[in-house]
Amino acid sequence: MALYRNNGELLTERRSIIDHVFNSFEKSDHGSRVSRRGRRFGRITKHRLSRWIFLLTALFSILLTVYGLKMFFQAKMESKFSTIPLNLQVERNLQENIVVFDVGKTAKGKRRKHFPCEVGLLESVDGLVEPKNYMNFTWFSLEYVDHEERTSKNDLFEPRFGGHQTLEERENSFYAKNQILHCGFVKGPPGNPSTGFDINEKDKAYMFRCKVAVSSCIFGSSDFLRRPTSRLISQYSKDNVCFVMFLDDPTLSKLSSEGNSPDERGYIGLWKIVIVKNLPYEDMRRTGKVPKFLSHRLFPNSRKAEYAISNHYDRHNVWEEVLQNKRLNKYNHTAIDEQFNFYQSDGLPKVDPSKANDPLPSYVPEGSLIIRAHTPMSNLFSCLWFNEVDRFTSRDQLSFAYTYLKLRRMNPERPFQLHMFKDCERRALVKLFRHRAFPSPPETA
Repeated sequence: MALYRNNGELLTERRSIIDHVFNSFEKSDHGSRVSRRGRRFGRITKHRLSRWIFLLTALFSILLTVYGLKMFFQAKMESKFSTIPLNLQVERNLQENIVVFDVGKTAKGKRRKHFPCEVGLLESVDGLVEPKNYMNFTWFSLEYVDHEERTSKNDLFEPRFGGHQTLEERENSFYAKNQILHCGFVKGPPGNPSTGFDINEKDKAYMFRCKVAVSSCIFGSSDFLRRPTSRLISQYSKDNVCFVMFLDDPTLSKLSSEGNSPDERGYIGLWKIVIVKNLPYEDMRRTGKVPKFLSHRLFPNSRKAEYAISNHYDRHNVWEEVLQNKRLNKYNHTAIDEQFNFYQSDGLPKVDPSKANDPLPSYVPEGSLIIRAHTPMSNLFSCLWFNEVDRFTSRDQLSFAYTYLKLRRMNPERPFQLHMFKDCERRALVKLFRHRAFPSPPETA
């Protein structure tokens, strides 16, 4: 705008000088030619200058408009993300000084970011040396309850996959000794239907031969099928590891409609597909705990089985996990309270980061990867943990620390060593995906 005025004034002043010169030659032919040439020169200069001024003004207006819109949207976003709900702030101050991260309400872009860290892996399997005998780790013999008889003439007796373990049986099962204990797959009296998780004999024979197993499951069409990346799996692993994916029929139908159908050998990529009939629980999360915890029963001759355990990326106290489960309505609130009160009455402590000799760095696991050997103590822990999920809620993070600490407390001469690796190490080894969908959790109270 200033440039336009200055140029306008300059152009006016220049035009007055030219007019004066033209007037002095007004009566001569030569002056007439100069006058006509001067007028044409003035019109050309004025036209070009006006065009450049117009282009510069338009460009400046566009830049000013873009900058204004940017500042407007930035102010809107800042005002949106800077507001913290008052009730959330009050709740944080009331929960016994426990810091709770409300993932559901944390503003996007403000969440704590987590990254993988380096994990040292051998370049080749040639240097692997396995223990000659896994059974030398706290040896004792475990057998499992195969079926239950009707204990009374009560017509309401209903066979259950987890059985009907009494509190006395539950207490005694925590002793690391020769015993027969409940560990899923419990049948009812003769003549009663199966309690669930039925697998055909051909697939059982395949699983019986597995020495090293990697297993996963999808029930209720709750996930997309993720295939192991073949180019990242060594030929040694392909030849020596069983990759087993447990599915139910509705999930198989859903995956097939998306182009993931088993081949003539029953494989989808590296996954050997095993179909499970008659699911033992209506809660798909609870059903998923069968292959997660009871791999030693599904793969009875396997030396190792992988599923998941590292410490949780944010929470380390069960108190925090209880509050988060209730806040996000992960399960019936009354059922969560009953379970947690039971554990507190039986001595569940809070984790103390300052204790150098604490048996666990975190009391809340991230259960997407567990690596273990099938030793008696490891198998006992898995059975005990599964029994807690069967008895109480399906939220296994609530029962992990209680089960482990009680097992150690009741067996001081046979301490169970469970090594939790860091969350960043888990992120370097596996990739975690969100569920496709899950049925609504049991009604909250």
